[in-house]
Amino acid sequence: MNACALAPALLCLLALPVTRASAAAPAPYILGAGDQITIRAIDAEEISDKPFTIDSSGSVNLPLVGRLPASGLTVEQFETALTARLHEYIWNPHPTVTVTDYHSQPVSVIGAVNIPGVVQLHGEKTLIEMLSLAGGLRTDAGSRVTIQRESERPPILLPGAKLDATGHYMVAEVNLRSIMDNTHPEENIAIQPHDVISVPRADMVFVVGEVHKSGGFTLNERSTISVLQALSLAEGILPTAAPASARILRGSGEARQDIPVDVRRILTGKNADLPLRADDILFIPTSMPKKAAIRGLEAAIQMGTGFAIWR
Repeated sequence: MNACALAPALLCLLALPVTRASAAAPAPYILGAGDQITIRAIDAEEISDKPFTIDSSGSVNLPLVGRLPASGLTVEQFETALTARLHEYIWNPHPTVTVTDYHSQPVSVIGAVNIPGVVQLHGEKTLIEMLSLAGGLRTDAGSRVTIQRESERPPILLPGAKLDATGHYMVAEVNLRSIMDNTHPEENIAIQPHDVISVPRADMVFVVGEVHKSGGFTLNERSTISVLQALSLAEGILPTAAPASARILRGSGEARQDIPVDVRRILTGKNADLPLRADDILFIPTSMPKKAAIRGLEAAIQMGTGFAIWR
């Protein structure tokens, strides 16, 4: 499968219904430090229609009312607490609170996504929804995603989830393809604040030189692909190629191997197909005589002698 093959798959993946109970009401947003709220309260001009930020201690310092705890409360719970405090100064107050800027529930989405960075949770979101908010996967993304979560938060209920060496984080791996093909839809888990979602780049092989489509091609969950498979992904060799002199470049630096491979004999079935590993480079060189002949033919056609040649 080439580097672009995962992108259409992701479109299907992001279109899947959310696997949590769809009939359940969305989880209410929990206020936290850094969030900005706006209060509307009749007969309380000191606080009405003004933005206030929840400070690092989790409280809001309001004129007339004073300091009021907010962190850990839903908007409705904070409204109830604010109403009780305003009763001391105003008859029958009915304040409404709106979150105007979200900063307390960050989720980091890093790696092979189109918009890596910090995304704020607005209510409950699943893994697929978070990847969608990060712009979706890049074409070179792998199909396995790692989720890291603070150990004091609700555990990751996935097979293989475990604490890291420090004991401060739980780590789990999710196979996006198992969600896409509905094999394990339960792996589309709800994401918690401060989770880190890491999308690694897929292992790739590269085909360069005299082929129709040079570039890198993802292995996805395979450990190898064959030379013929790689050439198929590269849409075949050009007429100017010297397939008998092809080479596989493996490794890097002083440990790099230069492996001769007679692609011509592989294509004709005279030699066995060879496996390519992650980061291998299959190089198809140019045949100078073929290239010179083709250039001469092109020049002849341009000079008007092509008809005689073909006749």
